[in-house]
Amino acid sequence: MCGIAGLLGAGAREPSIVRRMIAPIAHRGPDDEGVWIDADAGVALGQRRLAIIDLSPAGHQPMEASDGRYVIDFNGEIYNHNDIRAALAAADAVPEGGWRGHSDTETLLQGISIWGLDETIARCVGMFAIALWDRRERTLTLARDRFGEKPLYYGWAGKDFVFGSELKALRAHPAFRGEIDREAVSRFMQRGYIPAPLSIYRGIFKLQPGCVLTIESGHRPVRTLPEIGAGSDGLRLRRYWSYRNVVADGLADPIVNEAEAIEQLDLVLGQAVKDQSLADVPVGAFLSGGVDSSTVVALYQKHSSVPVRTFSMGFEDSAFDESQYAAAVARHLGTVHSERRVTVAEAQDVIPLLPEMYDEPFADSSQIPTYLVSRFARQKVTVALTGDGGDELFAGYNRHFVAPRLWRQVERVPRPLRSLAAASLGGLPAGAWNLAGSLLAGQRQKTFGAKLQKALLLSANARSFDDAYVGLVDEWSGGRSPVIGEVGSAFDDFDCAADAPDAVRAMYCDATGYLPGDVLCKVDRASMAVSLETRVPFLDHRVAAIAARIPLSMKIANGGGKQILRKLLDQYVPRHLIDRPKAGFAVPVGEWIKGPLRGWAEELLDAGQMAGEGWLDPALVQRRWRDHLAGKRDSTAALWSVLMFQAWLREQETAMQAAA
Repeated sequence: MCGIAGLLGAGAREPSIVRRMIAPIAHRGPDDEGVWIDADAGVALGQRRLAIIDLSPAGHQPMEASDGRYVIDFNGEIYNHNDIRAALAAADAVPEGGWRGHSDTETLLQGISIWGLDETIARCVGMFAIALWDRRERTLTLARDRFGEKPLYYGWAGKDFVFGSELKALRAHPAFRGEIDREAVSRFMQRGYIPAPLSIYRGIFKLQPGCVLTIESGHRPVRTLPEIGAGSDGLRLRRYWSYRNVVADGLADPIVNEAEAIEQLDLVLGQAVKDQSLADVPVGAFLSGGVDSSTVVALYQKHSSVPVRTFSMGFEDSAFDESQYAAAVARHLGTVHSERRVTVAEAQDVIPLLPEMYDEPFADSSQIPTYLVSRFARQKVTVALTGDGGDELFAGYNRHFVAPRLWRQVERVPRPLRSLAAASLGGLPAGAWNLAGSLLAGQRQKTFGAKLQKALLLSANARSFDDAYVGLVDEWSGGRSPVIGEVGSAFDDFDCAADAPDAVRAMYCDATGYLPGDVLCKVDRASMAVSLETRVPFLDHRVAAIAARIPLSMKIANGGGKQILRKLLDQYVPRHLIDRPKAGFAVPVGEWIKGPLRGWAEELLDAGQMAGEGWLDPALVQRRWRDHLAGKRDSTAALWSVLMFQAWLREQETAMQAAA
């Protein structure tokens, strides 16, 4: 695991520039620093290394191929690199003079030298962000893993093409200007994150998951994003792997026998966990006591000859504390479990760190406990396995099974009648909806009232399931966007097959949008801020292929999701330790901003300040704020997005001044 950065252009003649770019991402790699420059070709590569496999200098990067053609700057892990080495040996294609060490970087580089980039990536099981310089063709190629576990930004700073693991690396280039993109602000207010390929800055992009970008030396600067599958004048963007195809193949070739599905899932997920537990440094796992993390830990313990190390975080507020469930699962599995209970004050102390940690506005409040558990785990391990991805592959979010069911009922009602119902009932306070949910639907979640209230408002105008689902995940749906001059706000994540079941389309939307844009970004930045590598066994592409073949009826049943995963876990953990409503990994920021953080919030929401900045409509934001304070409408997610944007704006001013 590392942080990478570099440039292609005249700036490569100044070695200080690339060193300046990797300095702000030292937290991603505290163990080593490397720079490789070819000033004549105009290329400079830099890296900060967190040593995980082959801790010796033989793993130093950037790394040159044995034949001298390629130089690689690599962030990530190739879990099957020993298998790839065996394949190279069988083909009599080991490096001349033998292997220098046992790092996966050297394996990857030799594979590219023999088979080329595309075939090598196809053989790889892992997570990665790659920058590859081809000395012969004088091209720089960027590649990102299939699901987007590892981040990679790119764009132009003056006449230099620049790239990096985090925006702060690009921002360190002396020609970087940092013009805020209004479309990105609009998308952020909708989702709470900025989806690829956008970044918060105009002309700076995220490389989409499963994609490769190639640029020739001497390419002129451009500010527009190339279309996937197209390109000209030496700049090409293409997709090497498609989750859409995986889903389509799975629908066409389902596993019809449940016992077979459980057996195959056990086999392939178990192999993924086993592969990802290997390292030359201490490894552990996050354990919340939920289905996903418990499944990963159970399979980890199954394949381990010693008790595995697990970590959980407890909170003072019992409504948000699941640590007792994690402890019970740990006791059953026999792990070496570590738990830390944090105070409200400790959690709130993280908030000022978030704008700098995430580099661009990011508003998933579970970023706070994710950072805390990462910091805690880093005291004992350098690598932690997580349960992320299980929800997107196995229908784990309530919206995956509730939204399709509700839409089938709602679409039968004429829209004028829906509007009338929304107008009549939508004004009830969220507390009343919480009470109704508790009495009528058995829902005890504090956010249930807000979600039900929002669903009612959305039903008034939705024309299709896609409309309804997009509105459900849009934090400002049912009303006007707070972004002044909003542009390009349409969602474009429903490119799954039109005839696929609504629940499959919802899962696909989340797997290609919410998962890389929110979940994986959240975990990467929070963990790397403390130099902890996280690994995600559910996102092994072989697991995803099996998951796509498991029919919806085996995932959604008895009013809930992840049924097939629960049945797999039943083989390792008693159901009573797991069977409870999904709570998520949250903290009560909605209550905090009414109470101890109210002064901080009101300073950031100052109408005069907002008006002067020109990004958000102060009257609209203030109205939402007053409704939240009065308990008329729970606007936690929408207001947290505004607060994170305003906090980021202030951090941005400080960061740009420091870089100048």
